[in-house]
Amino acid sequence: MLATMAHAIDITDARGRQVHFAQSPQRIVSLLPSLTESVCGLNQCQRLVGVDRYSNFPASVRSLPQVGGGIDPGIEAIVALKPDVVLLATSSRASDRLEALGLKVLALEPKSHADVRRVLETLGRLLEVSDADGADRLWRVIDASVQAAAQSLPPRARGVRVYFEVSRGPYAAGSTSFIGETLARLGARNVIPPALGPFPRLNPEYVMRADPDLIMIGNRSMQAMPPYPGWASMRAIRGQHICVFNNEEADVLVRPGPRMAEAARIMARCLAEKSP
Repeated sequence: MLATMAHAIDITDARGRQVHFAQSPQRIVSLLPSLTESVCGLNQCQRLVGVDRYSNFPASVRSLPQVGGGIDPGIEAIVALKPDVVLLATSSRASDRLEALGLKVLALEPKSHADVRRVLETLGRLLEVSDADGADRLWRVIDASVQAAAQSLPPRARGVRVYFEVSRGPYAAGSTSFIGETLARLGARNVIPPALGPFPRLNPEYVMRADPDLIMIGNRSMQAMPPYPGWASMRAIRGQHICVFNNEEADVLVRPGPRMAEAARIMARCLAEKSP
Protein backbone atom coordinates (compact mmCIF):
# COMPACT_ATOMS: atom_id res chain seq x y z
CA MET A 1 0.00 0.00 0.00
CA LEU A 2 1.30 3.47 -0.92
CA ALA A 3 2.45 5.72 1.91
CA THR A 4 0.45 8.62 0.45
CA MET A 5 -2.93 8.46 -1.23
CA ALA A 6 -4.58 10.90 -3.60
CA HIS A 7 -7.47 12.79 -2.06
CA ALA A 8 -10.40 14.18 -4.02
CA ILE A 9 -10.74 17.96 -3.76
CA ASP A 10 -13.78 20.12 -4.46
CA ILE A 11 -13.17 23.83 -5.00
CA THR A 12 -15.79 26.55 -5.50
CA ASP A 13 -14.33 29.36 -7.58
CA ALA A 14 -15.19 33.06 -7.81
CA ARG A 15 -17.96 32.33 -10.33
CA GLY A 16 -19.68 30.12 -7.77
CA ARG A 17 -18.87 27.02 -9.83
CA GLN A 18 -17.72 23.89 -8.03
CA VAL A 19 -14.82 22.11 -9.67
CA HIS A 20 -13.95 18.53 -8.72
CA PHE A 21 -10.39 17.20 -8.74
CA ALA A 22 -9.65 13.51 -8.23
CA GLN A 23 -6.28 14.60 -6.84
CA SER A 24 -4.24 17.75 -6.38
CA PRO A 25 -3.29 19.11 -9.84
CA GLN A 26 0.33 18.68 -10.85
CA ARG A 27 0.22 20.56 -14.18
CA ILE A 28 -1.01 24.15 -13.90
CA VAL A 29 -1.43 26.89 -16.48
CA SER A 30 -1.88 30.37 -15.01
CA LEU A 31 -3.35 33.23 -17.05
CA LEU A 32 -3.04 35.93 -14.39
CA PRO A 33 0.29 37.19 -12.96
CA SER A 34 -1.05 37.49 -9.41
CA LEU A 35 -2.16 33.84 -9.51
CA THR A 36 1.22 32.79 -10.92
CA GLU A 37 2.92 34.59 -8.03
CA SER A 38 0.51 33.09 -5.51
CA VAL A 39 1.25 29.54 -6.67
CA CYS A 40 4.96 30.28 -6.32
CA GLY A 41 4.42 32.04 -2.99
CA LEU A 42 3.06 28.72 -1.73
CA ASN A 43 6.32 27.10 -2.92
CA GLN A 44 4.61 25.22 -5.76
CA CYS A 45 6.24 26.92 -8.76
CA GLN A 46 7.35 23.54 -10.07
CA ARG A 47 3.74 22.67 -10.94
CA LEU A 48 3.42 25.51 -13.44
CA VAL A 49 3.72 24.34 -17.05
CA GLY A 50 2.56 27.52 -18.80
CA VAL A 51 1.82 31.17 -18.01
CA ASP A 52 0.39 34.31 -19.60
CA ARG A 53 2.70 36.78 -21.34
CA TYR A 54 2.72 39.15 -18.35
CA SER A 55 3.78 36.64 -15.69
CA ASN A 56 7.44 37.49 -15.01
CA PHE A 57 7.98 36.79 -11.31
CA PRO A 58 9.70 34.88 -9.87
CA ALA A 59 12.40 34.71 -12.54
CA SER A 60 11.94 30.94 -12.94
CA VAL A 61 8.55 31.40 -14.64
CA ARG A 62 10.11 33.38 -17.50
CA SER A 63 11.38 30.16 -19.06
CA LEU A 64 7.90 28.59 -19.17
CA PRO A 65 5.79 28.48 -22.35
CA GLN A 66 3.74 31.66 -22.75
CA VAL A 67 0.16 31.13 -23.87
CA GLY A 68 -1.04 34.66 -24.61
CA GLY A 69 -2.84 36.98 -22.23
CA GLY A 70 -5.80 36.67 -19.94
CA ILE A 71 -8.04 38.36 -22.51
CA ASP A 72 -6.55 36.69 -25.60
CA PRO A 73 -5.12 33.33 -24.51
CA GLY A 74 -3.87 30.82 -27.06
CA ILE A 75 -6.44 28.08 -26.59
CA GLU A 76 -4.57 25.50 -28.69
CA ALA A 77 -1.30 26.22 -26.89
CA ILE A 78 -3.02 25.73 -23.52
CA VAL A 79 -4.62 22.43 -24.58
CA ALA A 80 -1.26 21.20 -25.90
CA LEU A 81 0.25 21.61 -22.43
CA LYS A 82 -2.29 19.11 -21.02
CA PRO A 83 -2.89 21.03 -17.78
CA ASP A 84 -4.78 19.55 -14.85
CA VAL A 85 -6.19 23.03 -14.22
CA VAL A 86 -6.16 26.49 -15.79
CA LEU A 87 -6.16 29.43 -13.38
CA LEU A 88 -7.64 32.64 -14.75
CA ALA A 89 -9.51 35.83 -13.88
CA THR A 90 -13.29 35.91 -13.59
CA SER A 91 -13.26 38.49 -16.38
CA SER A 92 -11.57 36.11 -18.82
CA ARG A 93 -13.69 35.13 -21.80
CA ALA A 94 -11.73 31.91 -22.26
CA SER A 95 -13.23 29.88 -19.40
CA ASP A 96 -16.27 28.50 -21.22
CA ARG A 97 -14.26 27.52 -24.27
CA LEU A 98 -11.58 25.80 -22.22
CA GLU A 99 -14.22 23.91 -20.23
CA ALA A 100 -15.93 22.88 -23.48
CA LEU A 101 -12.62 21.32 -24.52
CA GLY A 102 -12.58 19.26 -21.32
CA LEU A 103 -10.16 21.31 -19.24
CA LYS A 104 -10.75 22.18 -15.60
CA VAL A 105 -10.86 25.92 -14.97
CA LEU A 106 -10.69 27.92 -11.75
CA ALA A 107 -11.63 31.60 -11.93
CA LEU A 108 -10.00 33.52 -9.08
CA GLU A 109 -9.65 37.29 -9.18
CA PRO A 110 -8.62 39.00 -5.94
CA LYS A 111 -9.59 42.68 -5.69
CA SER A 112 -9.42 43.28 -1.92
CA HIS A 113 -7.24 42.13 1.00
CA ALA A 114 -9.96 39.66 2.00
CA ASP A 115 -10.04 38.34 -1.57
CA VAL A 116 -6.27 37.84 -1.57
CA ARG A 117 -6.42 35.87 1.66
CA ARG A 118 -9.30 33.80 0.29
CA VAL A 119 -7.45 33.04 -2.97
CA LEU A 120 -4.34 31.98 -1.08
CA GLU A 121 -6.44 29.68 1.11
CA THR A 122 -8.18 28.23 -1.97
CA LEU A 123 -4.88 27.58 -3.73
CA GLY A 124 -3.44 26.12 -0.53
CA ARG A 125 -6.29 23.60 -0.38
CA LEU A 126 -6.04 22.85 -4.09
CA LEU A 127 -2.30 22.28 -3.95
CA GLU A 128 -2.41 20.52 -0.58
CA VAL A 129 0.49 22.54 0.79
CA SER A 130 1.78 21.87 4.29
CA ASP A 131 1.26 24.28 7.17
CA ALA A 132 4.89 25.37 6.84
CA ASP A 133 4.26 26.54 3.28
CA GLY A 134 0.60 27.37 3.71
CA ALA A 135 -1.68 30.30 3.08
CA ASP A 136 -1.99 31.28 6.75
CA ARG A 137 1.78 31.62 7.10
CA LEU A 138 2.01 33.65 3.90
CA TRP A 139 -0.85 35.95 4.90
CA ARG A 140 0.67 36.57 8.34
CA VAL A 141 3.91 37.67 6.66
CA ILE A 142 2.01 40.03 4.33
CA ASP A 143 -0.10 41.47 7.14
CA ALA A 144 2.86 42.03 9.49
CA SER A 145 4.89 43.66 6.72
CA VAL A 146 2.11 46.11 5.85
CA GLN A 147 1.84 47.03 9.53
CA ALA A 148 5.60 47.53 9.78
CA ALA A 149 5.54 49.79 6.70
CA ALA A 150 2.79 51.89 8.32
CA GLN A 151 4.76 52.24 11.54
CA SER A 152 7.83 53.41 9.62
CA LEU A 153 6.11 56.55 8.30
CA PRO A 154 6.77 60.03 9.69
CA PRO A 155 3.76 61.87 11.19
CA ARG A 156 3.56 64.36 8.29
CA ALA A 157 2.79 61.50 5.87
CA ARG A 158 -0.40 60.54 7.71
CA GLY A 159 -3.70 61.83 6.41
CA VAL A 160 -2.25 62.73 3.00
CA ARG A 161 -4.93 62.70 0.26
CA VAL A 162 -3.72 60.29 -2.45
CA TYR A 163 -4.75 59.52 -6.01
CA PHE A 164 -3.38 56.20 -7.32
CA GLU A 165 -3.60 55.47 -11.05
CA VAL A 166 -3.37 51.83 -12.11
CA SER A 167 -3.66 52.23 -15.89
CA ARG A 168 -4.41 54.69 -18.64
CA GLY A 169 -7.96 55.82 -18.88
CA PRO A 170 -7.47 56.94 -16.23
CA TYR A 171 -8.34 53.90 -14.14
CA ALA A 172 -7.91 54.54 -10.44
CA ALA A 173 -7.40 52.35 -7.39
CA GLY A 174 -10.51 53.02 -5.33
CA SER A 175 -10.88 52.83 -1.57
CA THR A 176 -12.25 49.27 -1.74
CA SER A 177 -9.41 47.86 -3.86
CA PHE A 178 -6.46 46.01 -2.34
CA ILE A 179 -4.30 49.04 -3.22
CA GLY A 180 -6.78 51.41 -1.56
CA GLU A 181 -6.90 49.20 1.54
CA THR A 182 -3.10 49.21 1.77
CA LEU A 183 -3.06 53.01 1.44
CA ALA A 184 -5.62 53.24 4.24
CA ARG A 185 -3.48 51.06 6.50
CA LEU A 186 -0.56 53.37 5.74
CA GLY A 187 -2.66 56.26 7.05
CA ALA A 188 -3.34 57.86 3.66
CA ARG A 189 -6.76 59.07 2.49
CA ASN A 190 -7.94 57.97 -0.94
CA VAL A 191 -9.61 60.70 -3.02
CA ILE A 192 -11.71 58.00 -4.76
CA PRO A 193 -14.78 57.18 -2.64
CA PRO A 194 -15.94 53.59 -2.04
CA ALA A 195 -19.13 54.19 -4.07
CA LEU A 196 -17.11 54.25 -7.31
CA GLY A 197 -15.91 50.67 -6.83
CA PRO A 198 -12.45 49.11 -6.65
CA PHE A 199 -11.00 50.19 -10.01
CA PRO A 200 -13.21 52.85 -11.64
CA ARG A 201 -12.51 54.56 -14.95
CA LEU A 202 -12.59 58.30 -14.35
CA ASN A 203 -12.84 61.49 -16.32
CA PRO A 204 -9.45 63.23 -15.91
CA GLU A 205 -11.38 66.31 -14.77
CA TYR A 206 -12.64 64.32 -11.77
CA VAL A 207 -9.07 63.98 -10.52
CA MET A 208 -8.42 67.68 -11.09
CA ARG A 209 -11.45 68.57 -8.98
CA ALA A 210 -10.40 66.10 -6.27
CA ASP A 211 -7.06 67.95 -6.13
CA PRO A 212 -5.04 65.24 -4.29
CA ASP A 213 -2.02 66.12 -2.15
CA LEU A 214 0.00 63.30 -3.71
CA ILE A 215 -0.26 61.31 -6.95
CA MET A 216 0.99 57.76 -7.41
CA ILE A 217 1.27 56.33 -10.92
CA GLY A 218 1.49 52.56 -11.08
CA ASN A 219 1.05 52.61 -14.84
CA ARG A 220 3.67 51.07 -17.11
CA SER A 221 2.77 53.32 -20.07
CA MET A 222 2.92 56.64 -18.19
CA GLN A 223 5.71 59.16 -18.62
CA ALA A 224 6.95 61.39 -15.81
CA MET A 225 4.21 63.93 -16.47
CA PRO A 226 0.72 62.41 -16.81
CA PRO A 227 -0.50 63.45 -20.29
CA TYR A 228 -4.03 64.51 -19.36
CA PRO A 229 -5.26 68.01 -20.29
CA GLY A 230 -4.97 70.44 -17.41
CA TRP A 231 -3.13 68.13 -15.05
CA ALA A 232 0.05 70.20 -15.26
CA SER A 233 -1.76 72.86 -13.22
CA MET A 234 -2.57 70.52 -10.33
CA ARG A 235 -0.74 71.48 -7.14
CA ALA A 236 0.52 67.93 -6.58
CA ILE A 237 2.28 68.04 -9.95
CA ARG A 238 3.41 71.66 -9.65
CA GLY A 239 4.93 70.84 -6.27
CA GLN A 240 6.37 67.53 -7.57
CA HIS A 241 4.37 65.54 -5.04
CA ILE A 242 4.15 62.64 -7.47
CA CYS A 243 5.64 59.14 -7.69
CA VAL A 244 5.87 57.56 -11.13
CA PHE A 245 6.89 53.99 -10.40
CA ASN A 246 9.18 52.08 -12.75
CA ASN A 247 8.03 48.91 -14.51
CA GLU A 248 9.30 46.55 -11.83
CA GLU A 249 7.67 48.57 -9.04
CA ALA A 250 4.43 48.89 -11.02
CA ASP A 251 4.23 45.11 -11.39
CA VAL A 252 4.59 44.71 -7.62
CA LEU A 253 2.01 47.40 -6.83
CA VAL A 254 -0.82 46.25 -9.10
CA ARG A 255 -0.66 42.50 -8.40
CA PRO A 256 -2.71 41.31 -5.43
CA GLY A 257 -0.67 38.47 -4.01
CA PRO A 258 2.46 37.53 -2.06
CA ARG A 259 4.32 40.74 -2.98
CA MET A 260 1.74 43.01 -1.31
CA ALA A 261 4.22 43.37 1.55
CA GLU A 262 6.78 44.81 -0.85
CA ALA A 263 4.06 46.99 -2.38
CA ALA A 264 3.33 48.49 1.03
CA ARG A 265 7.00 49.36 1.47
CA ILE A 266 7.12 51.02 -1.97
CA MET A 267 4.01 53.11 -1.23
CA ALA A 268 5.32 53.98 2.24
CA ARG A 269 8.60 55.21 0.71
CA CYS A 270 6.63 57.41 -1.71
CA LEU A 271 4.56 58.86 1.14
CA ALA A 272 7.67 59.54 3.22
CA GLU A 273 9.58 61.21 0.38
CA LYS A 274 6.86 63.05 -1.55
CA SER A 275 4.20 64.08 0.97
CA PRO A 276 3.81 67.88 1.11
